[in-house]
Formats: sequence, C-alpha cells, structure tokens
Amino acid sequence: IVFGALVAAGLPVLLALVSIAISFGITAVIGQVWELSFFITNMVTMIGLAVGIDYALFVVERYREERRRGLPKVEAIAVAGGTANKSVALSGATVVLALSGMFLLPASIFRALAAGAVIVVVISVLATLTLIPAVLSLLGDRIDWPRRRNYEAYAHFHAADDLNDLHAVHTGFWGRITRIVMARPIVSLVVGVALLAAASIPYFDIETGFAGVESLPEDSSARQGFEILDDEFSAGVLAPVQLAIEGDREDVQVGIDTLRAAVSDETVSDGAGGERPAFAPIAEGDWAVWNDANDVALLQLTLTIPTNDARSYAMIDELREDVVPAAFAGTGAEVYVTGEAAFNKDFFNLVAMYQPWIIGFVLVLSFILLLIAFRSVVVPAKAVMMNLLSVGAAYGLLVLVFQKGVGNELFGFQQTPTIEAWLPIFLFCVLFGLSMDYHVFLLSRIREHYDATGRNTESVAVGLHSTANIITGAALIMVAVFGGFASGRLVMLQQMGFGLGVAVLLDATIIRSILVPSAMALLGDRNWYLPRWLHWLPDLRVEGAPAPRMAPTGMPQVAEAPVAE
Repeated sequence: IVFGALVAAGLPVLLALVSIAISFGITAVIGQVWELSFFITNMVTMIGLAVGIDYALFVVERYREERRRGLPKVEAIAVAGGTANKSVALSGATVVLALSGMFLLPASIFRALAAGAVIVVVISVLATLTLIPAVLSLLGDRIDWPRRRNYEAYAHFHAADDLNDLHAVHTGFWGRITRIVMARPIVSLVVGVALLAAASIPYFDIETGFAGVESLPEDSSARQGFEILDDEFSAGVLAPVQLAIEGDREDVQVGIDTLRAAVSDETVSDGAGGERPAFAPIAEGDWAVWNDANDVALLQLTLTIPTNDARSYAMIDELREDVVPAAFAGTGAEVYVTGEAAFNKDFFNLVAMYQPWIIGFVLVLSFILLLIAFRSVVVPAKAVMMNLLSVGAAYGLLVLVFQKGVGNELFGFQQTPTIEAWLPIFLFCVLFGLSMDYHVFLLSRIREHYDATGRNTESVAVGLHSTANIITGAALIMVAVFGGFASGRLVMLQQMGFGLGVAVLLDATIIRSILVPSAMALLGDRNWYLPRWLHWLPDLRVEGAPAPRMAPTGMPQVAEAPVAE
C-alpha cells in the first residue's frame, strides 16, 4: 500500500529479516560467553522489524522520488545515499544512544535486552547503507514491479508538481493540515501540547510492581493451581522468604530461637481494617537446614499474603531493618534476607536509584548528537521536549487502560493493579530512540530545503509534504509490529506492545503534523540558531547536498509566500 509495488514493498521486509537473522547469530555467539535473558529474541525481533523496515522505506522512497524528478538510476542512488542514508545513520545513532541507557542499570535482564536491541539497530543501519543501494543498483526500476513506470516521461509531464512548487506542496490531505497549522501556529501549538499533557495526567497515579498469577488468563492451569494453593494454604508457600545465615552454629542457633518468637508476633493489614499474622506458623522442631560444614543455615518463612503485594515489600524492610538485626545482635552472624519478595523489593529500589541517571544520560547525549547534526541549539531542544511529551502521553494512556481499566475490554486487554516495574524505564529508552526516527527524517528534509532556499516557511511545508506519506506508512507498520505483541495473552507483553504502539502513533500524528510545523513556523529562522561560541562544532549535516531540482526551462519560480489563507 505504501509503495504501490510488490518488489519495492518486499525490500524493507527483506532487510529487516536479514538484520534479525544476523543479530540472532551474533547474540547466539555472545550467549556462549555471557548469560542472556530468553526475552532477547523477542526484543531483537520487535526492534529489528520496526527499525529495519523504517530505514529501508526512507531510502527506497528517496530513490524513487529522485527518479520521478528525472535523475538517472545511478545518480538517484547517489542522491539517496547523500541524503536519506545519512539520516538513517543519525537516526540509528540516536536509537543506539537511547537504548544504551539501559546498560547503566546493573540488572542482567536490562543489559541483555539493551544488547539485543543495540545489535539489531546497528545491523539494520549497516544493511540499509550497503544492501539497499546494491539491490537498487541491480533491480533499478524493476522495484516497481508489477507496474512499469517510465520515470523520464513522468519527470517531463509532471515537472509542475516539483516539490519546489508551493502550490503542489499545499495540496492534498497533509498539505491542508500543514497550511492550517502554520497559519495559526500559537493555537496549534497550545492545542497539541494540551492534548499530550492531558493524556499524561493518569501517569501520576501509576503503581508499579510485578505481575502476579492474576495476570495470567483465567483458564491457565498455572493460575488455577495457584489459586487452589492460595485458598487451601497460603500464597507465600510457593515463594517463601529465605534467610541465609553465616556464622558459628551455637551462636546462630540462639539468634534463630529469638527470631522464631519475633516473627510470630509480626502482623500485616488484612485489607478490612484489621490485622492478620504476617507469616504462617513455624513447625515445631529444628527450623534451620545446615550445610555439611555447619557454618551456613537456611531458614524459610511463609508469607500469608502474595509476594507481589506492597505489604510483603514492607515486611521485607521490617525484617531487614528491625527484626533480623535484633534477633542476631551479638552473635556475629551475617544474615541475608532473600526470596521472591526480597528480589522484587531490591529491583524496585535499583530502578528508582538509577532512573534519573538513565533519563539524564539519554536526554543529554541525544541533545548533543542532534546539536552536531543540525548545527542548532533550538532544533534539538524542541526535539527532546516533544519526545518527552510523546513518552509522557504513552505512560498516561498505559496507566489509564491497564491500571484503571478504561477501554481495556475494547482492546481485549486484562486490567491489572500495577504496571510492570521494569516497563517505564524500558519504554523511555526504546521510545525515545524510536520517536527520534521520524523527527530526524522530517528535520533532515526541512533543513535540506532551507539550505537551498533560505526560506523557513516553505522549507517546513516541503519537508512535511515530502515525508508525510512515507512516515505515515512507516508508523502504521511499526504500530502493527507492536500490536502483534500487544495481542498476546500475557499482560506483560500487552503493556509493552500497547505502550510502544501508542507512542509511535502519537509521534507520527500529533507531534509531526501539529507540534513540529507550528513550532517551526513560530520560531522562523531562529530554528537554526547556533551561538557563536559553538561554531567550532564539526559540520556533520546529515541531509547532505540539496537534491537537484528538475524544473523545466521557463517554469516560473515560486517565491516565499505566507501559508495563511
């Protein structure tokens, strides 16, 4: 549908599949040395399909655009390489930087997911820069099969539709949207920001945690078995709190006896205004299991509440800070409180500790990269702020649908009391990288035309017009990929797929069609402001040389004109 040609449509899919296959091979080799999460295959597939198809779409479409302008095949490939390929490289670098933020979190699952995602993005960029030009050189205009298109004739008879012609730029659906938005930039900007800010509001009620058995389908045998055990025994029997104790057996035994009495007095809220015992009764007899050397003991405590409950996490803190230190005071023993509830609690603390650093890392490096690429302090600042709005709106809608249950049945999602604890920071890194894709491609086209003409209003209109269809198509493809994960039965995958899909959709619609043109129109030439003290920065413009324009002899030149009317 995007290309209207079977072969052209197959090239992006081919590139994505090749990138995924190579990435699987690389991760398999890495897995022989380091332990990787099995989720890495899902990550490689999801990100590989998303960015691989996107990158190939932009390069192939730029080649076809240059052919429509009348350039010979080889020159069209060269122009696509000097423009779209550079944008792909910048976009890939931005995505890699954003995903690299997850490496800062010292948790193996995050680092494994980051490694898989970074590998497939790098491979996708390299494949786009090498495989696509080679295939275009071999196939040439046969990429339009089963159609046969004479680009030379097309360029001759459609020269009046050249992208330099503002009358052509301002026609069609996206042309009208651009004209309306840029005619009233302040109103458009306020409306766009208000919509995204409103969508972000539910995020302030977010409750994070780990999905329990209630996140499984009701007909799942695992859930049914767990519920039977919970009814007849205790939810904590399947995942007890464990205490590993190192020390002299006689001294440790004194502490164990003290601990037995202490934990029997611990209570938690029963949820109805009363109290209930925090732990199941401890059987009479020898509670501890000792190793052969009699210097390490293992104790197990069975919680009477689910291990993913906030009361369980509070009880872990109580054990670590008060109960255990008091029981083993003076024994010289080292006591470690572990188990599922303790792991969950430690993971929450870890994420909370590193989250500000990860966010700062991604924001600062993304700003610096865009600053160098576009030689402007305004453009990267706007890009960062708009991406933050997009991510915030995705967070809010995620909470609204899954945690509050608004519209969850419409989408076939299961309502849960919490959002997966790892998901917000994961979504931030992935979304910030992917959201930059469309921003980079759009801004590259705008800057390319601005360098050629010096006319800001016209450049914004041309950039939006020339990228509208392909960005919309790429966004829909990416949403379809993420939607496939959201359609799964596991709540974890539903939340991840929904959050990613919604953010991409918002970025490709509200951000690109309203906020970008309105902000660009409002700031005018100030968009490209670079302080004198930063002129030493290298000129690494990603848009390359302006594409040749094939206007026929005698065709009137269209001057900069106001977009209003």
